[in-house]
Amino acid sequence: MSDLTFTVVNVEPEPYAATPVLAAHIAVSARTEDPVHAIALRCQVRIEPLRRGYSDAEAAGLLDLFGPRSRWARTQQTFLWQQAATMVPGFTGTATVDLPLECTYDFEVSASKYLHALRDGSLPLQFLFSGTVFRKGANGLWVQQVPWDRDARYDLPVSVWRELIDTHYPSLGWVRLSHDTIAALAAYRSRRGLLGLDDALASLLPLPEDVP
Repeated sequence: MSDLTFTVVNVEPEPYAATPVLAAHIAVSARTEDPVHAIALRCQVRIEPLRRGYSDAEAAGLLDLFGPRSRWARTQQTFLWQQAATMVPGFTGTATVDLPLECTYDFEVSASKYLHALRDGSLPLQFLFSGTVFRKGANGLWVQQVPWDRDARYDLPVSVWRELIDTHYPSLGWVRLSHDTIAALAAYRSRRGLLGLDDALASLLPLPEDVP
């Protein structure tokens, strides 16, 4: 299957998804004219933080992930964003298929912390492709694996991700809390006569001018 190549043409929000999903448009090309019956395509999508620069404000947001700038040469390593999969229907020559990338705004997830810290510019992505290729031959269907070295890079504008999240969670974010913490916050809210848990948390936080 050394004749197969993969290119990320574009990545954009999936408009009709119930949850935040980006659609990566992948061009699959076969150098030979032998028809491809189908491909069960898998992809590991990784973030390559060393492929872009960062402002001081972004560096402050990345402190939990990578530490101070003085340590970034050791700590800013490529890390996994997600695993994705799709079926490529039969084609001859070149085909384009949508690879769904499910997104979360959970701040316990490293990729969400990283994305939230970015103000502008692009998200440096690496797509590592694998999967199973089905082709028709003289003796019937035959199967081979996508070579392990098939990859592609793509710089996703941060604005695209923000547009997606703002569409599904306008002015909102998600923080994972234990049941005991939620119960304590609910009790605190009730004692104070506050409207919601967001108000309870806000009342417990220091004022901006008090933050060191």
